[in-house]
Amino acid sequence: MRQIIVTSTGRLTLVAAALCSLACRPDDRSGGRPGDTGGKTPGGTVVISMGADAEPLIPPYAAQVQTKLIVDQLFDRLAELGDSLNTVGDHGFVPRVAQRWDWSRDSLSITFYLDPRARWHDGVPVRSNDVRFTYRIYSDTAAGIDATTQIAQIDSVTSPDSLTAVFWFKRRYPEQFFDATYQMLILPEHLLGAIKLADLRTSAFGRHPVGDGRFRFSSWSPGASLTMIADTGNYRGRAMLDRIVMAFSPTPGAAITKLFTGDADFIEILHPEEMAEVRRHPELVMLPYADPTYGFLWFNLRQGGKRPHPLFGNRPLRRALAMALDRVSMARNVFDTLAIVPRGPFPSSSPVADTTASSLPYDTVAAARILDSLGWHRGADGVRRKNGQPLAFAISVPPSSKSRTQMAVLVQDQLARIGVRVTIDPVELRTLVTRLQKGDFDAALWAWKTDASMSDLRQMWTTPAERLGTNWGSYENPVFDAAVDSALTSNDPARMHAYFHRAYTTITDDAPAVWLYQPRQVAGIQRRIHTAYLRADSWWAHLADWYVPASERIPRDRIGLVDAAP
Repeated sequence: MRQIIVTSTGRLTLVAAALCSLACRPDDRSGGRPGDTGGKTPGGTVVISMGADAEPLIPPYAAQVQTKLIVDQLFDRLAELGDSLNTVGDHGFVPRVAQRWDWSRDSLSITFYLDPRARWHDGVPVRSNDVRFTYRIYSDTAAGIDATTQIAQIDSVTSPDSLTAVFWFKRRYPEQFFDATYQMLILPEHLLGAIKLADLRTSAFGRHPVGDGRFRFSSWSPGASLTMIADTGNYRGRAMLDRIVMAFSPTPGAAITKLFTGDADFIEILHPEEMAEVRRHPELVMLPYADPTYGFLWFNLRQGGKRPHPLFGNRPLRRALAMALDRVSMARNVFDTLAIVPRGPFPSSSPVADTTASSLPYDTVAAARILDSLGWHRGADGVRRKNGQPLAFAISVPPSSKSRTQMAVLVQDQLARIGVRVTIDPVELRTLVTRLQKGDFDAALWAWKTDASMSDLRQMWTTPAERLGTNWGSYENPVFDAAVDSALTSNDPARMHAYFHRAYTTITDDAPAVWLYQPRQVAGIQRRIHTAYLRADSWWAHLADWYVPASERIPRDRIGLVDAAP
């Protein structure tokens, strides 16, 4: 593997100038109010370029960004998180399948009144039995759904009549409404009710989904493209676009090429070295947006989720590896100035971000001393060995992620300097997810896109999440679990942040992962595409309100489309 060249001052200046020039443009393409057509004529196509295919389109199992983007267009929630991203109480939430709602006096139940106009795309009405069914699917541990830990405080869902659904809670807590709405996209019982939970993930529905959102599924050519078309009779109103096409590519390079050749209109991530090329295309602009993603080197503490990993089951060894990595220089190398190094498993935009959280220091001398004390000594070839076995492991990385591939090379280089042999294992994204779920990996370069919830930490890193969620590295510490639980049940902001600080300190000291970067994302987009507000937790939240002026709609002959009304 070649070493990535450290970026130059000249390129840093170029990136800063490009973003400044965009920020100063009078036509801010991230402006506008969602749903406000302003007299614009609906129509047009937007082609979104992605570096990997989607998973089956079963909302509870959507783990990849491109899959979440798609199911969020096809399916609706009871209510949508508002652009303020408030998750406490119901302030700012926007009605969707539910027209309105009432809280009980003791706040232990919420009654949702459904919109009688809501229809599944096959014409069947959306009713309260669908809401009750959805909760059963998301909460049943047999289904193996990641959100199970997030809705654990919901006791049950009842349906007094066809247009009323009542959520009952085990206790009062700040994010009750968020958990009842944001965590679950409503599912059609009449199409999924007869499928066994164990078969749901692989059911045919995942290739031909029927939702209730402003877009409906049209077609899918695996590995090539997926098309969604406007649901012209939707109860929430017709989408501004006629269709959205997801154009899939096998590599990041092929995905960005589609934007430069005009075969795509939008790509969600531009890397610093691609920004200069964008400036050479007058039809393209760069669009910065907030993104609550953090990337990390993930250690697998238990092989197959069972016996301790021979290397990473050892806490001092994990700490030594973390201390051997110069995270600041690596982030600068890969992202120029477009990333920061997180202080813990949270983005800086999180409502529970902690600017006082400590990190393990970058100290290669101390790291080497720890490894020596553990019996890992350098041999003549520079590699450390213990009882004849080399200190070696593989880092799995999805080749569809350019930044994670680059970061893996840097980790490999820096750990080699203290005598650790690292190999890089490129694994196609869907295959890698399967391996992570089974605990079949040594370490992985991974990225986690958080939601707006304060409880995101519970979903990713606690012991219950190891069994039911996405804690695939099998990190366990009862002190950490207790601190997180205490934080999430506290109604005193000062005590809540104190508990979160204790949780962050505990997990950083245990080093189940090394927090490497939080990128500042910059998208590339055709100038003729007008966007709505790009929400920080999901830039695609208002995708149905994007539009293409009628005078700027173009043929799409090469992918079999014409950018005009169907």
